[in-house]
Amino acid sequence: MPELPEVETVVRGLREPLIGRTITAAAYDWPRSLVLPDGPVFRARIAGQRVRAVDRRAKYILIRLVPDTLIIHLKMTGRLYVVPDDTAHEADRWVHFTFQLNNGHQLRFSDSRKFGRVYLVENPLDVTGGLGPEPLDESFTVDVFRDQLARRTGRLKPLLLNQAFIAGLGNIYADEALFASRIHPLRRADSLSLDEIARLYTAIRQVLRDGVRREGASINWYRKPDGTRGSAQDGLYVYGRAGEPCPRCGTPIEKTMVAQRGTHNCPACQRM
Repeated sequence: MPELPEVETVVRGLREPLIGRTITAAAYDWPRSLVLPDGPVFRARIAGQRVRAVDRRAKYILIRLVPDTLIIHLKMTGRLYVVPDDTAHEADRWVHFTFQLNNGHQLRFSDSRKFGRVYLVENPLDVTGGLGPEPLDESFTVDVFRDQLARRTGRLKPLLLNQAFIAGLGNIYADEALFASRIHPLRRADSLSLDEIARLYTAIRQVLRDGVRREGASINWYRKPDGTRGSAQDGLYVYGRAGEPCPRCGTPIEKTMVAQRGTHNCPACQRM
């Protein structure tokens, strides 16, 4: 599933072709992906709305219209791209939503697994209100992080994946942050020393910044809006590298299941 760096890259790639354009019509063929409102209301309500901004909150893409906000969650296999009306795209076989623009182009939402979600709301907080802090915001300080951990007793890896705890962090970058900070994914949140909290805080922000700089990790389905691949996968140290030597000590990287997610760590560098 695309995480903060991938979604941020998509948002940046959509701004130029979308901002200032008007959505004249919308069509879809998979109603289960449309959460709010129902189909006829959705099509009638979005027609004529102009795009004023494209933002991100956690893993949600917020296309801010006048007056509503179109919110899209890519889930596992979602892709968004803008192309001329008559252009055939290699991802078109999985397109389930099409948004017609007033300049002869279309915003297309391709999603082979059909897990993506689409919302059209007056208040984005109706969808995003329960999310935790943005880890790259200036307001997310080490003190804030320490205070959050002080109220938790569970294992670290599931906690880092909890979007109400930290918004936008997912499986790939959680593994990388825990490796960078030398902390085992099954450590309890209340067992960390002040130094370990500071290391983990710094690591979370660093791996996310690196992911954004490399324009996301194109490991499976993720592609940028122009169809090209990100390069963050080339800079991963443990995720997807089970059995390979740890880049720090040479011990083979282990893969286990934590909270039903494949989890990668070095048993020597990240001791319980």
